[in-house]
Amino acid sequence: MIEVICNDRLGGKVRVKCYPSDTIANLKLLVGAHTGTRPDKIRLQKGYSIFKDHILVEDYEIKDGMQIEMYYN
Repeated sequence: MIEVICNDRLGGKVRVKCYPSDTIANLKLLVGAHTGTRPDKIRLQKGYSIFKDHILVEDYEIKDGMQIEMYYN
């Protein structure tokens, strides 16, 4: 199990535990449960690459303790 830190760029950070074999859609569900935001309104990205829902967390090489950006649509 790994811990991912989602930064919303407005001063809020959410720490979410997930498995590397989870999809990005599952990660959005966990982030949405912590923030109270619907998962379809969350966009996760690192740098300029926007994460797609059907790809696995490990395919994007997201490691334990890594920070990713979270935006609300």
